[in-house]
Amino acid sequence: MHDDRKPGQRDVWITGIGLVTSLGEGLDAHWTALAEGATPVVDTESFKPYIVHPLVKLNYDQQIPKKGDQRQMEAWQRIGTYAAGLALDSAGIAKNPEILGRTDMVVAAGGGERDFQVDAAILNDLLASNDWGRSLNERLLSDLRPTLSLAQLSNLLAGNISIVHGVTGSSRTFMGEESAGVDAARVAYSRIAAGQSEIGLVGGAYNAEREDMLLLYALNDLCMTGDYRPVLGAETAPGIPSGSMGAFLVLESPEHATARGAKPIAKLSGVWSERARRTEAGTVAAKVGELIADAGKTPGTVVYSAATGAPGATEAEGEALKAAGLPVRVATNRIGHGFEAQFSAVIALAALSLSRGAAIAPLAASPLETAQDGALERVIVTSVGHWRGEGAALVEKAG
Repeated sequence: MHDDRKPGQRDVWITGIGLVTSLGEGLDAHWTALAEGATPVVDTESFKPYIVHPLVKLNYDQQIPKKGDQRQMEAWQRIGTYAAGLALDSAGIAKNPEILGRTDMVVAAGGGERDFQVDAAILNDLLASNDWGRSLNERLLSDLRPTLSLAQLSNLLAGNISIVHGVTGSSRTFMGEESAGVDAARVAYSRIAAGQSEIGLVGGAYNAEREDMLLLYALNDLCMTGDYRPVLGAETAPGIPSGSMGAFLVLESPEHATARGAKPIAKLSGVWSERARRTEAGTVAAKVGELIADAGKTPGTVVYSAATGAPGATEAEGEALKAAGLPVRVATNRIGHGFEAQFSAVIALAALSLSRGAAIAPLAASPLETAQDGALERVIVTSVGHWRGEGAALVEKAG
């Protein structure tokens, strides 16, 4: 991993983390589960035969006090707004209008949730119709609410965070699954490093407990089915174990943080986004290899992988990680895969580990997850999208 920082570029601190997954809510709950090697929380029955990591039960009132706000949000928006509130609390800037008014926001989001009961009814009617076009138009006119298209806007998560928590600086939303998460982090990091921003909120959310999304990925033979198996384990890619999650980070310049008396959880030292030609054999492994090229030269380095479990991409990432010869921790084995939210979630886990001075416990079922000797100094986060996009981040111990 090469240092691409320009002369005069500033450090970027992570000063707040909001994380909710199947393992729990907040940093303490996650560290307790991860340091002890807790069994992953999976649901093999509700969406059988598909494997899902369900979200821990949340009391949304704690971060979204108005019931009216909760009702108008879809589940993924509630998850993200909740996690964003946790991050602001963690950073000590919640309910501080002076700071929130200039906090920039970068969100990675999907296209919203469909009313799959209406979808199913329309498809069933079409099966019995002799005039598909006419039937479809009639159902679309009678069944779809005018607000449906608005509810699917990807930037509604940022809008809800702004309304509920008062984050009113600049706002950017990225779509594009795993690559959206990488680029959201890259832009937030780059703006602070270049002096264009002092403080930012970056992250995303994903609701895995959705029949429509499971169907979408199942049609492409991407879902994990049957019994739960670890990603990057001893077998070939087992499929994607979708995971519900919300993950947000507060990034800040050291000068801004110090002025308000804030301490760093960890330092974000770089974010890289790439795209290999996946039609050419070996390009993904080569790209990941480039992203982590110099990692082995620095003691105390561990890789936290956001591997998806998707065939092709996962084996290629595993090939590159094996060649690097570094201890690996596969985050997806613990929390599932959250697409747009995955990269921020794994950065959060990396920062958490660095703040506690140790890597999370290895899993015996994954041969890449070897013991880590000595003090933990830096974590490289890798991301290989299930069908496009590669990325990496470097998270280091602060101070």
